[in-house]
Amino acid sequence: MSQLITEELVELDLSADTKDSATRQLAELLVASGRVTDLEGFLSDVAAREAQMPTGLEGGIGIPHCRSEHVTEPSLAFGRAADPVDFGADDGPADLVFLIAAPAGADSDHLSILSSLARSLAVPEFTAALRQVSDPRTAAALIRGDADDLAELVASGGEAGSSASETGASSPAAPPEPSGESAESAAARSALPAQRTSQTADRAAEASGEGKHPSMEEGAQKNAGGPLFRVVAVTSCPTGIAHTYMAAESLERAAEESGGNVEITVETQGSAGFARIDPALIAAADAVIFAHDVEVRERERFAGKPTVDVGVKAAINRPAELVAEARAKAERGEVAVGPGEGAGVPMSQAGGEGDGFGTRLRTWLMTGVSYMVPFVAAGGLLIALSFALGGYEITEAKSVADHFVWTEAHSWAALLNQTGNLAFGFLVPVLAGYIAYGMADRPGLVPGFVGGALAVEIDAGFLGGLVAGLLAGGVVAAIQQVRIPAVLRGIMPVVVIPLVSSVIVGVLMFLVVGKPIAAAQKAMTDWLGGLTGTNAVLLGLLIGLMMCFDLGGPVNKVAYAFATGGIASADPGNGSLMVMAAAMGAGMVPPLGMALATTVRGKLFNHAERENGKAAWVLGASFITEGAIPFAAADPLRVIPASMAGGAVTGALSMTFENTLRAPHGGVFVVPLIGAPLLYLVAVAAGTLVAAAVVVFLKSLRKQPDDVHTTGDERNAGAGNALQSARPSAAGEAGDRATAAAGS
Repeated sequence: MSQLITEELVELDLSADTKDSATRQLAELLVASGRVTDLEGFLSDVAAREAQMPTGLEGGIGIPHCRSEHVTEPSLAFGRAADPVDFGADDGPADLVFLIAAPAGADSDHLSILSSLARSLAVPEFTAALRQVSDPRTAAALIRGDADDLAELVASGGEAGSSASETGASSPAAPPEPSGESAESAAARSALPAQRTSQTADRAAEASGEGKHPSMEEGAQKNAGGPLFRVVAVTSCPTGIAHTYMAAESLERAAEESGGNVEITVETQGSAGFARIDPALIAAADAVIFAHDVEVRERERFAGKPTVDVGVKAAINRPAELVAEARAKAERGEVAVGPGEGAGVPMSQAGGEGDGFGTRLRTWLMTGVSYMVPFVAAGGLLIALSFALGGYEITEAKSVADHFVWTEAHSWAALLNQTGNLAFGFLVPVLAGYIAYGMADRPGLVPGFVGGALAVEIDAGFLGGLVAGLLAGGVVAAIQQVRIPAVLRGIMPVVVIPLVSSVIVGVLMFLVVGKPIAAAQKAMTDWLGGLTGTNAVLLGLLIGLMMCFDLGGPVNKVAYAFATGGIASADPGNGSLMVMAAAMGAGMVPPLGMALATTVRGKLFNHAERENGKAAWVLGASFITEGAIPFAAADPLRVIPASMAGGAVTGALSMTFENTLRAPHGGVFVVPLIGAPLLYLVAVAAGTLVAAAVVVFLKSLRKQPDDVHTTGDERNAGAGNALQSARPSAAGEAGDRATAAAGS
């Protein structure tokens, strides 16, 4: 296996004004070196990964990355930008950009490179050296870990490591792979040597007296001279890569700088799974630190320990403070009340500086909606099937527990209808229960479900469920802050918290907020039922825009939850049924529009998009809006506006035609159950045509290659020629090698 990064993969004068252009420049280096065979295909894969979540990290760092079938071996390209480029980090743009490329299916290689790089980036001296290094060979050596004296390198502006880098660069390939060595072992052997980098950084910090985070130094002074303090920690983030390992590195460095009296063991729960901390270490630990933005797996292992529970960014930014806080809790004997019930989930804490109340509120609401949607789909489709078999009068059938004839279609229709109605009856309680769960973890479930059931009982509906979930989560979070005698801690999660919180939520819902919310729900239902003319069209247009804005994301879910909440009652009004029809029709448009566009103007799309277009016909017809995500990931500025235009047209037309729908899902398969089905199909077709026309028009405006169907050989030749003109010597020769390799 070749070296992960060489001087040919380093650009210290990156000239880019967008993340796409920065990524393209670094990708061209990979093409020129023969490590990427198809520039446009690889960039499409990078863009698809970028669309899932921004890859910017705090501290001016961008790490675009992907697995791609166009990559021949695990590789890393590095660029330093004089004018920082926005990669979506909370603290601003990035001047250090790392492009990570791994072959398709090489999960171990991909994650090994990412995790090792993340740990290195947590070392301030490492990034400082990269900002000062003056030649590509030294930069590549530094990233590989060949530069032994990091302190000297920082002090000299990047020249001290030249001898080491020359040594490292003199051998173009790593040692031969031992017989029987696994791909994962090889990846680990060739990945960035984070531990060595960290040790080198420690020597640099000691030599220079600089680079320590102030909070680390303060914590070290507080802890110096005391008895050995043992800590176990868990770090995790939504993607399970960068922040997970950066937080672990920061905590370990804080322990090292504490004067030798703190011993920490960190469990990184990342994308590649996790290796569990030895139970003996947990038993011997004096305290636990959870630094996480997703639920800690198997949290019950740490029950009964003093616990610091924060977001993952807190561990990166102020690790020594967390260690000091854990020590203080251990000295006070302040322990969690039960498995996972210590301080709630991290989104309810103040650990992440970028997570304001609005962000946390959205997270809580989306937690409830995400758990509610399966009940909507199951119950709604059962009800739709019952209408197809027995007609709308099936709602008047006797209970199948009292009357059921195996050979009668009417009995089966009644069975489906009554089962579906029972599933639908869980919508509001599940919504409320899991909103409370998002706020307060498992203790929030009981009062949340109780509050949701009360919302149904007093006809507060969907709005009542939202409020009940927020109340329940807030009440439980407040109870958890009360200092409880040790003798009562064992019964808190199973007796005291469910009992007290349910009583409080019951009082609030029955006697305080329930009736006003029920009145508001009735007013909204009456308003929907009375919608006609322009008002109905405008609402349909808005629903269509929201359904297509983020293709299954939070905005889409809000619109869908609003629509399904309207039909969840036992006797929904005509207005609610119209909103449901508009929402489903608009949600079908994005994938159908992209499928049509790839059919009529295929040359505007690459091969992968044309293949996705075939599947998008079925996904769109089935009301799976996410079928358009591959197109939006590759070209969001054209695909999303086109989808929104088509969805707005369908939503407005559906309301104009007064289409109604009792089923919350099903796409074309429930068209027979839609009021005025032919006009509904016209509305969907019109939106599909608009979406396809707009995306074709927008894509036609951009400067196209001579032929989008050019082969990988031709693209590589073009990239090689371009690089040759820009860098006549090394880059030109590398481009020729890439072309020859691709041609063979």
